[in-house]
Amino acid sequence: MLNRNRGLRRVAAAASLSLVAGCGVLSGSSAGQGGPIVVGTTSAPSTLDPAGSWDGSWELFRNVYQTLLAYPDGATTPQPDAARSCGFTDSGSRTYRCVLRSGMKFADGAALDADAVKYSIDRIRAINAPSGPAGLLGSLDRVQTAGDHEVVFHLNKPDATFPFVLATPAMSIVDPDDYPAHSLRKEKSVRGSGPYVLESYDEGQRAELVRNDHYQGFADRQNNAVTIRYFQDSATMVKALRAGDIDVTYRGLAASDIVALQAHRSTDLQLVDGAGTDISYLVFNPKDPWAKIPAVRKAVAQLVDRAAIAHTVYKDTVDPLYSMVPAGLTGHSTGFFDDFGDPSTSKARKFLADAGVTQKVPLTLWYTTDRYGSETARMFQELKQQLDDSGLFTITLRSRPWKTYVVGYQKGEYPVFGRGWFPDFPDADNFIAPFVGEQNALGTPYPSPVITGKLLPRTRGESDRAEGVKDFEAAQQILVNDARLIPLWQGRQYVAASDDISGGERALDPSTIMMMWELHRKTSW
Repeated sequence: MLNRNRGLRRVAAAASLSLVAGCGVLSGSSAGQGGPIVVGTTSAPSTLDPAGSWDGSWELFRNVYQTLLAYPDGATTPQPDAARSCGFTDSGSRTYRCVLRSGMKFADGAALDADAVKYSIDRIRAINAPSGPAGLLGSLDRVQTAGDHEVVFHLNKPDATFPFVLATPAMSIVDPDDYPAHSLRKEKSVRGSGPYVLESYDEGQRAELVRNDHYQGFADRQNNAVTIRYFQDSATMVKALRAGDIDVTYRGLAASDIVALQAHRSTDLQLVDGAGTDISYLVFNPKDPWAKIPAVRKAVAQLVDRAAIAHTVYKDTVDPLYSMVPAGLTGHSTGFFDDFGDPSTSKARKFLADAGVTQKVPLTLWYTTDRYGSETARMFQELKQQLDDSGLFTITLRSRPWKTYVVGYQKGEYPVFGRGWFPDFPDADNFIAPFVGEQNALGTPYPSPVITGKLLPRTRGESDRAEGVKDFEAAQQILVNDARLIPLWQGRQYVAASDDISGGERALDPSTIMMMWELHRKTSW
């Protein structure tokens, strides 16, 4: 998913609940005295219309809109939500049928039927917003309805990942009477059918959620109301948590704040630490005279010390990554470690010498100043030091704010640049497909006909994703051989909360979107 603030592995399977403090209950503020659960995040929505968002707005959407499929607690594959049942009706994974629950309604009482589902999906493609999720529907040919409760999706090619797409909040169901067919809705309100109603919204500041009495779905709500507060940075958010002004943080904790929460055990806080699948990586632009040389890219891959980055910069709050597909997903491999091993200047020098490169290689590395956390600049300083210290490179660092940074890499201005990826759904496909092909999520053409024309199409024909492991591994080996993309680290998930809050370890779905309904206050210890 483009710029998405999300990772994708089920926390409950691997999460560990670490109490940072004892069992006292916070007092002295409304957040700690039994009102709405107050949740802090640094991920504010860019829009309230699902047709316009392929980003962190999904966090809010999951709680106020509904999708045909979603992830009940404990699920690692999509399960029915607004639908009563869904499944492929053919052996070729080209026809997907869903039957809606009976009596479905939007929060205002209007009927939610098959026509509303078709309308919601069709308008995504009709609007085709530049920042919208139409790209997720590349395999969809047409949507058909049969009566009030049946929806059939006809695909233009086999695609076993289509249920994962339907489970993304991008496919939220909207009321046709309230959402224009060919333009985005401008009102600062929501008409959904999710567990909560968006009672009020102050852009960039807060969202007030209250229980939706018309809701039908899998969510077993443990609270009646949630307030989401949006912060500009981790430090301010953690300060509010310590002061008791918020109850929970679920997005945007900096490594330094995580370490501080782990270390200071005198405060009445807890920390949920679980696996994640957001990744960080380098991209090489083949139009650059140096970055286009395979030996240069392989020399960089040989020199990068991922363990040092994870330890020195991120204080071991991330893990070294040796493949574009993160650990924990079916199809993960360790190709970069298998082929390059530990950092080695002598091996890197040989790559360059064998290609006839005898001078120091000048490379400019670009990064964004206001995305992916405050540690980004320090990570690039560490990369510069590692490459400069080899004596084989002369590294220059440049940076821009995110909005202009995106424009720059889409225009091909950067020789080498950093990116982060919070994928759309928990499948190896979504860590390979977005980055290859003439048109991709990076704006840097990467033709790879074996991957795009053979390996990935073959995996999409396998409803049992384990059957595609060999093809996923083969695709990853091509990425290793080309070294056009160099993975650096894989993130973890951290939720900090006051110690009178329960449910944090169950509240993240496989796309690390917080299911607010899982949170509740403890009555006593």
